Amino acid sequence: MKFNWGTGIVIAFIAFISFIMYFVINMSTNDKYNHELVTEDYYKQEVKFQEDINKQNNAKNLAHNLEINKTNDGLVIQFPEEMDVTKISGKVFLYRPSDKQSDFETPISLSTHNLLIPDTRLSDGRWNIKVDWQYKNINYLFKEDIQY
Repeated sequence: MKFNWGTGIVIAFIAFISFIMYFVINMSTNDKYNHELVTEDYYKQEVKFQEDINKQNNAKNLAHNLEINKTNDGLVIQFPEEMDVTKISGKVFLYRPSDKQSDFETPISLSTHNLLIPDTRLSDGRWNIKVDWQYKNINYLFKEDIQY
């Protein structure tokens, strides 16, 4: 068999395809590479997207929206001063993009206008905060990404 440029091109194509197939199979089967969706029920949440937009618009129409401040004790979520704290309810979701096990949810239970999320529950890095709350039967949604 004679080795010419045509044979070299065929060998190069076969080597390139083998190289790509190795990486595709390696990435698909190796547990080190995590291929999770952002949430388990991603498609159900997509249907509720317009509802979330309406809640965010309600929050934008407030005179004072929520504020998130970092303190030595943890994160403080400050609710508007003009609202009665006994009529505020809802949940706070904290999502850690780099570590699914760190995600948690806490109910809103207020005695003052501040809700403290303890420093012990938060590790350094990026957090996505989602506060889904109600006041006088009006739903509000506040989202923010922070570096802790």
